[in-house]
Amino acid sequence: MARTEYYDDPDAPEPNSLVVAASAVVTDEEGRILLQRRRDNDLWALPGGGMEMTDSLPGTAVREVQEETGLDVEITGLVGTYTDPRHVIAYSDGEVRRQFNVCFTARVTGGEPAISDESTELRFVPPGEIDSLPMHHTQRLRLRHFLEHRDRPYLG
Repeated sequence: MARTEYYDDPDAPEPNSLVVAASAVVTDEEGRILLQRRRDNDLWALPGGGMEMTDSLPGTAVREVQEETGLDVEITGLVGTYTDPRHVIAYSDGEVRRQFNVCFTARVTGGEPAISDESTELRFVPPGEIDSLPMHHTQRLRLRHFLEHRDRPYLG
């Protein structure tokens, strides 16, 4: 299924869905950040996805990281909340989702890196290389907030 992201675009379709989602900034011992290249839009992104009825929000981040990357993680903190109504994601099946994401920090506790059916590439990226990767600016915003080492989570 293809997806198109819109931000502050007057031509964006009207949202018909709101999905609570979690993502995670997973770092390794060298300070590199785990990113995946998404199959649906060919852009680099943090692992993450929608919450299920049996999940907690931190549990959603842990599950999604495992499903999308093969790695087991533990949540270590909170980057922020990302609920800007100007960010809309349209899917080829007709769903038009308003963004609602809580982004956590996490560290690897086990597992083996593995590409999922949602990605074409997976790697730990040094912070200095992130700007050179094709990525939606809302993902960059989360990464920037993480790299700023804020005292408090971003609330937006």
